[in-house]
Amino acid sequence: MVQTPQQRRANEAFARKQESKMGKPAAVVTKKQTTPAKSPVSRIWLILLIFVVCGGLIFELLRILFGFGG
Repeated sequence: MVQTPQQRRANEAFARKQESKMGKPAAVVTKKQTTPAKSPVSRIWLILLIFVVCGGLIFELLRILFGFGG
């Protein structure tokens, strides 16, 4: 498959970036990793999931203990 000029420029830029990293210690090359990784689930969805699971558990325990419902 033939490269387009845009792909060729992108590949050349990537190769220059990789060549500039060669021979340097790993700490210098991977300095971007200082920020912690983000969770794939947002905080709101996590809270909602915990509420649904724990809320359902609490209501079920109340129903069993106090005999509410049928």
